[in-house]
Amino acid sequence: MRQTVFNYLNTFDPFNIFGTEHIMANIVSLLIIIILPLYAKRKLNEKTQHTVGKVIGWLVFSNYIIWVGLEAIAGTFDITLHLPVHLCRFADLVLPLVMVWRSYFVYEILFFWGFSGMLQAAITPDIAAGFPHFHYFRFWIGHQGLILALVYATVVYEMRPTFKSLIKAFIGLNIFLGVAAMVNMAIDANYFWICSKPINHIGERIPTLLDYLGPWPWYILTAEFVALIHFGLAYSPIYFINKRKSKR
Repeated sequence: MRQTVFNYLNTFDPFNIFGTEHIMANIVSLLIIIILPLYAKRKLNEKTQHTVGKVIGWLVFSNYIIWVGLEAIAGTFDITLHLPVHLCRFADLVLPLVMVWRSYFVYEILFFWGFSGMLQAAITPDIAAGFPHFHYFRFWIGHQGLILALVYATVVYEMRPTFKSLIKAFIGLNIFLGVAAMVNMAIDANYFWICSKPINHIGERIPTLLDYLGPWPWYILTAEFVALIHFGLAYSPIYFINKRKSKR
């Protein structure tokens, strides 16, 4: 069994960035992100709405657990590569706190973490394997599934971030950065891309926004300002909606 799982995880057609499988994944994800929350809000009763929300939360959570489990079975689990010390992985693991238990504190932080990273994940996905490999679906469920959950919580659960939420999310981001740095020093890893710019899970360099933010270590400081801009952009629709309501 170990050899079978190992062969499967490491045998695939390469992912073609900006190819059909990339474009279609973004189109399908966008349609689901728009349609499902609106349908749930308008057509489902409260109990069913919460059931759908729980399914989304546990699906995204399980996506990471299944991946790590398969790596363990294959004998390829690596403490320097597979821990939840990347922001998206950690967000996936705590997502059930929002979708199942409806924690507003976790929601207001994940709102900014998720939406600030959405564009980069959509344009420059960290994928080596093409459709229909497990790694292909793992990436899109882990990233776009998080966005779906946040939109669902905003539309259906009627949660809303505030400007104070933005500040909390930025502080939380820097706490996570500090924890990741300590983990990297302890086990000689490169979580959160602190020690060098991103590579995919088979060790290949991938193009990302960090390529335009200067050399190491300056891109880390530059990324702080970019994160603040992203957080502001994520909050702007909420700000204008609130401002419009206050004028009524």
